[in-house]
Order: sequence, then C-alpha cells, then structure tokens
Amino acid sequence: MSFCERLEARHAGLREVILRHPFVTGVGDGSLPVEAFKWYVRQDYAYLIEYARVLALASAKGPDLESMGWFAGLLHETLNTEMALHRGYCARFGITEQELERTEAAPTTVAYTRFLLATAHQGSLGELAAALLPCQWGYCEIGTQLARRGLPGNAPLYAEWIRMYSSPEFVEIGQRLRSLVDGAARSAGEAERARMESAYRASLRYELAFWEAAYRQEAWPA
Repeated sequence: MSFCERLEARHAGLREVILRHPFVTGVGDGSLPVEAFKWYVRQDYAYLIEYARVLALASAKGPDLESMGWFAGLLHETLNTEMALHRGYCARFGITEQELERTEAAPTTVAYTRFLLATAHQGSLGELAAALLPCQWGYCEIGTQLARRGLPGNAPLYAEWIRMYSSPEFVEIGQRLRSLVDGAARSAGEAERARMESAYRASLRYELAFWEAAYRQEAWPA
C-alpha cells in the first residue's frame, strides 16, 4: 500500500463525509440552490488566486527541473483554465470580472489559504504536496463519482463543472501529485512523514469546511 493509499484509508470517514455533503450531492443531482453555487464560484476564485501563489512557491521548492516544471505547469493550468471556467460561470450570472476579482474572501477561505501559504513557506515540498492533495485529488474523486451517477440534465452549469473535474486531463494531474507525494514519503524520515500526514489531515478538514461554508453561504459577522 502506498503512502497516499494509507493516508486515504486512515481518513476514509472524513473523505466519505465530503462525498456525501449536500453541496456536492446537490451539484450532482442539480438540486443545489444557485445562490450557493454563486457563493462557491466567487470564493473558489478567491481561493485559486492564493492557490496560484502556493503553486509558485512549490515550483521554487522543487528539487529538480522536472518537479519545478510540473508545478509551473499546474500554475499555468490554474491561472488559464480553471480560473477561466469560474469567470465564464460568473459572466452567465451577470457578475463582471472586476466584481469577481473584488470578492472578499470569507472566513473559511482566508483560513484555508493562509494554512496553505504557511505550509508553502515553512514546510518541505513533501509537506506542501500532501497539503495540496485533498484539494487536487479530492476534486477528482468528487468529479468522477458524480459523473458515474450521470450528469444533471436540469442543471447544465453543474454538468459542465462535473465534466471539468472528471476529465482525463484533470485526473492525470491528480495522479501525478499522488506520485509526487509517494516519492517524497519514500525519501522522508518518520518525523517528516508524520508532518506530511498532519498537513494532509488539516487540508482535508479545510476542504470539508469549505463545502459547508459554500452550502451555508458563509459571511463575516460584520
């Protein structure tokens, strides 16, 4: 069993809670209120801005040209493909790019991105890769599970979202990150592997918190 497989087995319960979350299932069957999806798109855009900074730091931490280039490529895909999808959604909602970029990050968005940035600055590349796994591979899990159930015919935007995150290209990115995490774990000592697992667990919890925040359309109290 690989390091990633062991991580997933140890946190299977939390992963299952995410897959069964009403936001996720609501996207899958088309029943999610559109206002919750609008919140998600705007907050995920704010998240991706900081995520791009994290990927730039990951590229700088790369021990060789191959890993540096891979993270740089992922940064390019995030800035020019994934964020473009969000801008396209917002255009259909009547939200301009300027309005989207002025979105104030919600409390959970701030907490999650600050954790990733702190890990990028202070942790090893293995810790950072493990911290990225719940988002990058988690979306693959969600997308492929929802795609297997069938696209919601009554919600074309949600169907487009599912196609994006279940696409072979996106799954390939997730698999490459898994390989990177497994490789880092093989060369790490016991203490670093423990830190990698801690980073993975924290991000997994933040992923669940983010879906919950989207479902509730979280806002600052004042």
